[in-house]
Amino acid sequence: METDTASHDKGTIAQDLLAILCCPETKQDIRLLEPTFVEQLNQRIVKGELKTKGGQPVTEKIDGGLLRKDETVVYPIRDQIPIMLIEEGILVEKSDFS
Repeated sequence: METDTASHDKGTIAQDLLAILCCPETKQDIRLLEPTFVEQLNQRIVKGELKTKGGQPVTEKIDGGLLRKDETVVYPIRDQIPIMLIEEGILVEKSDFS
């Protein structure tokens, strides 16, 4: 059985890796998404409310995320691996993080 801590650990990445990553599309800075926002996104994923930049529905929950500076795209983290493909970015709105 997974604990919240184990689940949160899967959604993190090493600080040195985070320091060199940027949005592959716009080259904007990214930051690690807070666990409360990850949970909110996962709830929306379950409801089928989110789509990728590639236009596909997001069907798999995320362990964490990297939020682009303009707060319109989240790159998912699954098992401590950031998925930095443009078409896999999850479309979000700035109001989601207010």
